[in-house]
Amino acid sequence: MSALADRPAHPVVGTSAVHESAALHVTGAAMYTDDVAAHAHGVLTAWPVQSTNAHARVTVDVAPAYEVPGVVRVLTADDVPGVNDAGIKNDEPLFPTEAMFYGHALVWVLGETPEAARRGAAAVQVQYEPLPSLITVQDAIDAGSYQGIARTVERGDAASALASAPRVFEGVTEFGGQEHFYLETHASFAMLDTEGQYFVQCSTQHPTETQEIVAHVLGVSSNQVTVQQLRMGGGFGGKEMQPHGFAAIAALGAKLTGRPVRLRLNRTQDITMTGKRHPFHIAWKVGVDDDGMLQSLDAVLTADGGWSLDLSEPVLGRALCHLDNAYWIPNVHAHGRIAKTNKTSNTAFRGFGGPQGVFLIEDILGRIAPALGIDPLDLRERNFYRPGQATPYGQPVKDAERLPAIWNQLRDESSLDARRAQIARFNAGSEHVKRAIAMTPVKFGISFNFAAFNQAGALVHVYKDGSVLVNHGGTEMGQGLHTKMLQVAATALGLQLHQVRLAPTRTDKVPNTSATAASSGADLNGGAVRNACEQIRERMADVAGRMLNVDARDVRFAGGYVTGLGNTTQRLTFAEVAGAAYLQRVQLFAAGYYRTEGLHWNPDIMQGSPFKYFAYGCAATEVEVDGFTGAYRMRRVDIIHDVGDSLSPMIDIGQVEGAFVQGMGWLTLEELRWDSSDGPHRGRLQTQSASTYKLPSFSEMPPELNVRLFQNAREDGAIYGSKAVGEPPFMLAFSAREALRQAVGAFGPAGHSVQLASPATPEAVFWAVEAARAAGERDAPEPEAETELAPVPA
Repeated sequence: MSALADRPAHPVVGTSAVHESAALHVTGAAMYTDDVAAHAHGVLTAWPVQSTNAHARVTVDVAPAYEVPGVVRVLTADDVPGVNDAGIKNDEPLFPTEAMFYGHALVWVLGETPEAARRGAAAVQVQYEPLPSLITVQDAIDAGSYQGIARTVERGDAASALASAPRVFEGVTEFGGQEHFYLETHASFAMLDTEGQYFVQCSTQHPTETQEIVAHVLGVSSNQVTVQQLRMGGGFGGKEMQPHGFAAIAALGAKLTGRPVRLRLNRTQDITMTGKRHPFHIAWKVGVDDDGMLQSLDAVLTADGGWSLDLSEPVLGRALCHLDNAYWIPNVHAHGRIAKTNKTSNTAFRGFGGPQGVFLIEDILGRIAPALGIDPLDLRERNFYRPGQATPYGQPVKDAERLPAIWNQLRDESSLDARRAQIARFNAGSEHVKRAIAMTPVKFGISFNFAAFNQAGALVHVYKDGSVLVNHGGTEMGQGLHTKMLQVAATALGLQLHQVRLAPTRTDKVPNTSATAASSGADLNGGAVRNACEQIRERMADVAGRMLNVDARDVRFAGGYVTGLGNTTQRLTFAEVAGAAYLQRVQLFAAGYYRTEGLHWNPDIMQGSPFKYFAYGCAATEVEVDGFTGAYRMRRVDIIHDVGDSLSPMIDIGQVEGAFVQGMGWLTLEELRWDSSDGPHRGRLQTQSASTYKLPSFSEMPPELNVRLFQNAREDGAIYGSKAVGEPPFMLAFSAREALRQAVGAFGPAGHSVQLASPATPEAVFWAVEAARAAGERDAPEPEAETELAPVPA
């Protein structure tokens, strides 16, 4: 077995391959979960009865539903043969007696058609006994409403360092959540066969956990449930934990009726029933010296978990592990807790708490730079980690020298200094429109914080004709994981890409899989696929050695052919060797396995080395702000990002671009609003569709977006020297937020600290501009003679 990062000559990895489903995507031929259901016969549709109260005890009368033509069954708690719970913390009843948020599914109606199921659900009568509800994070803080385990990251003596710091600043940082808005909403399709085996097709990032939840709801063992995931139309973390209950509903319906059951949420149901990115409330104090060097940070982070825990504990843990971002802070005390509110249960979302942690330190630096009289660019750079330093949780910062290298390369390639001078001249001559450019870094740890998830399996078959079929435990949601796994397999077996095919992810092919999350899909599954392929290749090398009359160690596989060192007259096809191996009774399939080495983590004290490595990157964003309206536009974005030695450059660049735009959406556009009044719709999500929830579109894209992958970046110990790419670039979007802050600051006096709401919508930017202008008026010199002021209108 070769070293994991080593590549053979002429590898398929490192080339720009087309996404394996691209043709199917653009022609509309790609099949998704509900498409599979549409091709089946006798399928029932499941429809929820949703609560119209944010918090209440409920009494449900399902009898009227049976009077609706086409209604077959109404599923209630009495129908559950196993455990009435859709989560892993025993706090998510599948059929609740207490509605915990506005939109909570209480019972499910099965109908012959979607219309029959919908009408049946509308006929169900629900009586509510209202209970007090908590809608905002501040509501929960005031009420002392928390859930899960609070955690603290600590290094040094933050209190003493604050007391002795030359400059101390304090504030509160708040920011909202984010709707996943995947193109394919949650969908499950379940069948029960004649042998008592449940087959569940599900749009899930975690097939094994879906399998386990379905099994415990049905009261059967996991070997009676097979979950298949063909492809998802987007996930972004929203399908890591939350599909399980929907799959269980479909499987329960199949059990009780003996018929296939489909469940596909429409957009309104999906957005009102499923969790979002966690909003945070953070109170902080920071101490710096006269040169702007960070000395101490004391913070209390409160995450809005919603009505149940879901993944809030690990999300909070990752936020605590990323509040340093790229900066050395010698003394840290950061306490994290999870608020319990009467809203949808917040869940995983690209970055998984990392963006929330990074938000804190970037917001602090952006706020204090003007007060210190230090250029934000210089303030960030002088606080970068240096080789030999460690994070607040005790992990050495490997490859810290990459930060200044990427920073300086981007500064040069984007002509940052020359453009800043141009912007200064523009702003001096423009009273009502201002421009700014900001550059921010990212340092993001790769691996699951829960060590047991850092493992993967694969099953690879070589057929007698030389074709190859790969099964692995990762799921495809459009991010290109399957494409990378094809490239890994082709490289490991010395084949061309067209000779390898991927099978859908299934729990009866690769068991006990980890979620495709934490940006670790290629790292984990790539290691397992390569391990399986190398087992097969070694067996085939023995066969080929005899055929070529060379030592097995001198056999070479490349481009679909097999040759031997020193034998210049023979060249065998891979198929010829495979056929010969079969005749010689040599095994042509293998189960591969991979576990991430070198991880150790103690969550009780929040210390250890939870990450395999750090991914680095920097982005420079230029913006223009209209002072009359707060409207703005992104003029140009430049990015250099570290993905190690890329497995698939075109896929990786696409991931960087998409992550940046999605991050920009969270920070500048996407605003979730709930009714927090005491009226009858308290707790109702008011932004229920794309008409009220603003998503990034082509009009928000900068006319110039330059993305380059950092070169000579091999990561030892990772599959073919690559690094993860899914989540880290999301945080490059902080450059857009900080550019907006600086442009707003240009409307006010020097030294004015801009407090910018998040998301920084045009409305928020307008009010920040007004505050900056007001600060300028306050700082203006007194007139030489008094003048009478006109009365201020009421």
